[in-house]
Amino acid sequence: MDVEVLSRIQFAFTISFHYIYPPLSIGLGLIMVIMEAMFLWTKDQTYSMMARFWTKIFALTFGIGVATGIVMEFEFGTNWATYSRYVGDVFGSALAAEGIFAFALESGFLGLLLFGWNRVKPAIHFVATVGVFLGSMFSAVWIVVANSWQQTPAGYHIVGEGMNARAEITDFWAMVFNPSSVDRMLHVWIGAFLAGAFLVLSVHAYYLIRNRHVEISKRAFKIALVVATVFSFAQLITGHHSADGVAQNQPAKLAAMEGHYDSLAVADLYLFGWVDQDSERVTGVSIPGGLSFLTHFDFEEPVIGLNSFKKEDRPSQVNAVFQFYHIMISIGMALIGLTALGTFLWWRGKLFESKWILHVFAWSVFLPQIANQAGWFAAEMGRQPWVVYGLLRTSDALSKTVTANQVMFSLIMFSIIYLILFILFIYLLNKKIKHGPNDKELIDVRTHQKEIADVIAS
Repeated sequence: MDVEVLSRIQFAFTISFHYIYPPLSIGLGLIMVIMEAMFLWTKDQTYSMMARFWTKIFALTFGIGVATGIVMEFEFGTNWATYSRYVGDVFGSALAAEGIFAFALESGFLGLLLFGWNRVKPAIHFVATVGVFLGSMFSAVWIVVANSWQQTPAGYHIVGEGMNARAEITDFWAMVFNPSSVDRMLHVWIGAFLAGAFLVLSVHAYYLIRNRHVEISKRAFKIALVVATVFSFAQLITGHHSADGVAQNQPAKLAAMEGHYDSLAVADLYLFGWVDQDSERVTGVSIPGGLSFLTHFDFEEPVIGLNSFKKEDRPSQVNAVFQFYHIMISIGMALIGLTALGTFLWWRGKLFESKWILHVFAWSVFLPQIANQAGWFAAEMGRQPWVVYGLLRTSDALSKTVTANQVMFSLIMFSIIYLILFILFIYLLNKKIKHGPNDKELIDVRTHQKEIADVIAS
């Protein structure tokens, strides 16, 4: 394989592994804020115990996320030097904003969150939890802004020519609020909330199946189910808005996502299928005119297809883009159905009596993660052959002195290191889950409260 393919594989591998953890941190941050807020409101130690337990899980995901994210910044310089020079002004501003507005906030409160239990007042600890949660969200903001600028560049001008050309910011806020940033930011945030919520649902469903930590698990499960239900439906809305933006700003990507080749014709909406790039045909089950309706609210309105673009200006792996996109949508609809069913059973008072639904929730933890990864792959592969849409091709963004052997060696090295980190993560996560919340502490607290009440009563 040549340098371009290996460099793309290496970056895809590192970012895919890294992207397991930040969504979990953001999602767990929201759940922890809700749990601590419930404790402050009710003074019920059950919520304090579950918040303490999930803080330990949060610390694990946060630590692995930081460790795996550092590598990507070095890859920009080693494998993608031309790209780094071209977008350095844009990325430099976004990453500096992340450090100032996000990482400083997050790291500033992190120590208090992790070690402040029983050392500061509950209200102060709650403020620290909110600070860490907001910091993680702001961190995602600036990363997505930088990536969205690659999808829909705005607020810039080009300085220099040829290999010395680079983009300079002329309007910082136009760069931040480029045409795709808001839709993509909401979509990423909600995907993170779902990842965290389904991890909580999975763990506490496991406890309920095993009849362990029952009281804490029932309450935590309900909190996570509310979050998952609200945001699974909200994701449908943000996904539609994001697709509308792709149709307007990146029509070739939308055509690849739906396997639509005809230059300007009514477009079907495929539920599933397979794209044959040689014959430029899709075999599958579709809704006639469905894509035309979703794009223009008219079943007869034509949609721009891939044949409207030169072959060198369209994604080279159309079937892969199509499959990843449809995997994301299928899982999104499955999450809506699952959370709606869980909410219905809760309303009927049969949620915790139905062991089969608890088993489904226990295994559902993988679904948001797969959907997040598939959506990211569809977005990035659909942008090809551009690394900055319409401005810089991926093939022109490479470092000129790096060889294929060097990239291959570093890819193997990273694979080994990341495998070790993943094994360590699974081992520690399993250990913490098996230990579970500290029920004994909860029992001791309630016993003490009862003794005090008895003394007062007597």
